[in-house]
Formats: sequence, C-alpha cells, structure tokens
Amino acid sequence: MADRSLLSRLADGLNYIILSMVALMCVLPFIYILAASFTAPEELLSKGFVLFPTQFSLEGYRYILSTETIMYSLGISIFITVTGTLLNLLFTALMAYPLAQRDLMGGKLFMKLIVFSMLFSGGMIPTYLVVRWTGLLDSLGSLIIPGLISAFNLIIMRNFFQQLPDGIEEAARIDGSSDLGTLFRIVIPLSAPVLASLALFYAVGHWNSYFNAVLYINDNTKWPIQVWLRQIVILSEGGIGDMSLMGDDYVAPPAETIKMAVIVLSTLPILAVYPFLQKHFAKGALLGSVKG
Repeated sequence: MADRSLLSRLADGLNYIILSMVALMCVLPFIYILAASFTAPEELLSKGFVLFPTQFSLEGYRYILSTETIMYSLGISIFITVTGTLLNLLFTALMAYPLAQRDLMGGKLFMKLIVFSMLFSGGMIPTYLVVRWTGLLDSLGSLIIPGLISAFNLIIMRNFFQQLPDGIEEAARIDGSSDLGTLFRIVIPLSAPVLASLALFYAVGHWNSYFNAVLYINDNTKWPIQVWLRQIVILSEGGIGDMSLMGDDYVAPPAETIKMAVIVLSTLPILAVYPFLQKHFAKGALLGSVKG
C-alpha cells in the first residue's frame, strides 16, 4: 500500500511538471511579445530576448498610432467580427432549428450533405469565382457571406436544439405560435450556452482570418488589422506611421518593436471578450456535441 501511494505521488508530481512545462511553453510567447512591445528599442536590439525590460518605452505604440491606418483597420476588424458573428448565429439557428425536427421530410439527407461538405469543398478557385460572380469582390461582404454557416457549428446547434424538451415547443404551438415565433421567443432564449460557445468560435474565426481579405480585397483601405499585421510581421514592412507628426528629428523604432506593438493591439480585443463568454463555453460545446 505504501509503495502504491509513493508511486501515485510520483506520478502526480510528474504530471504537474509536464503540465507546468506545457503551460509555460504556451504562456511564454505572450509574455515575451507584451514585454518586448514596452521595451526601449535600444535594449530590445541589444538583448534580442526580453521578459523583464529595464527600460520601458511606448515608442512602438506611438509610432503605429501616429496614423489612422491601424485604428481604421482595427475598426474594420471589429465591424467584421461583430456583424459576421451575429449573422453567423442567426443563419445557423435558422438552419439548425428545422433540422432538429425529427419529422422533417428529407432531414437525414440534408444532414448527410452537410457532413459531406465538412469533408469535401469546392476549393479556393471555385470559391473565388463565386465571390467574383456575385459582385462581392473588394467589399467587406466577401469576408462574411461566403462563410455564413459553419457545418461543424451547425451540427452542434442542431444537437443542442434536439435536447430541449419537446413539451415546450408543443405548448407554444398549442398557444398559436409559429415556427419562427417558437424559435426566437422560446428556443433561442433557452440556448444561451450553445449560442455563447458558437459566438466565440465564430468571433475568433473572423478576428484571426486574413487569407480571405488577401484574396478578395484589393483596396488596402479596407484591409482588416490581420492583413496589416501580416504585412508587418511576415514581410517586415514598415512605413505605416505618419512621420510628419513626429518631428523632423524623429527616428522610427526598429521593425521588431513595431511588430510586437501591432501584435498586442490586434490580440487585446478578442482577449477582452473571452472572459464574458468563458462560463458558457464548455457547457455549450459539451451539451451540443453529446448527441448526434
């Protein structure tokens, strides 16, 4: 018994060490980016890797905020995320609710087609042609409408709707409620956990997406923050600040400082939203995925 208890404690200690190392590997890059964004350019260039800066500086933020480019693109990203998420939830619910009805004619066929779309898609070129033929090129609609419904999220919401008591909908129909009235007045208010979970899925997807903007948006004034971040981080392009506002003797900070500041600015909004949805996240995802 004593040996088994000792082995159990050793196993627990080993698990704690492994999990702590994994957690450190996940958190360390964020700490480095945050610290580097507030580090003086001279210290960052001399040390290369800084976790605890000794010389604080806001030059990176001052430089990227010296023009409306970053803030305008940040506003575009927020608009796409908020509008896109609301439309995603609306159309996903409108499609999931009828599919959740067991007496729907052809319901199983529709579900097979939806699952098929998760495994096979038309591809990038056919999707681009559809976007072009529908007149969505160079518009913010091209970043929202093509991905209006996610098959995976649709299945989660459908499964959640099927777990609601049948008596609630039957009582609503007896009272004369229409299908849409039942959906918006009864089913949706009871579905806060799954809606919060899918809202987080959709919002993170919109916020992190940049490839669609690269494909469909040619006007750089309509670029979201992620495309500018790509330009700065991957291509190491500067020149986004307005040097005329800095003075004649101002020297732009190094590219590394600008990169870190832009990454922090582009990450904070979605991190600020997560705590408000976190309590519903696990519950909604679990309840919506138990039943198929």
